Amino acid sequence: MADLVADFNDYRTKMNAKLLADNNLIIKRIFNLDTNAYAAGALDVKTKELLGLVASAVLRCDDCVKYHLETAYKAGVSKDEVMEALGIATLVGGTIVVPHLRRAYEFWEALEN
Repeated sequence: MADLVADFNDYRTKMNAKLLADNNLIIKRIFNLDTNAYAAGALDVKTKELLGLVASAVLRCDDCVKYHLETAYKAGVSKDEVMEALGIATLVGGTIVVPHLRRAYEFWEALEN
């Protein structure tokens, strides 16, 4: 299962480098805004990552869910906190979120291993 995390990160790193190398000012600014938005402020990093996770699940973006799961994991978010947040995402998003919930659970297990 560790390959799940490595494969995601390898692809993301490779493609982000290609995107940023194209020197598109709008894309660079969006990446920068994203980085700065998740820095500690009035809300701590853990809370912001959980908010990002819920929004990503409701919007059904698996790549986004994986990204926020990993950053949440690195920020010290517990499995219980993640599952509670994903429960809220499923409640808000409806049953269409359930497949994304399954993949999120699988990715979290890979992070723990």
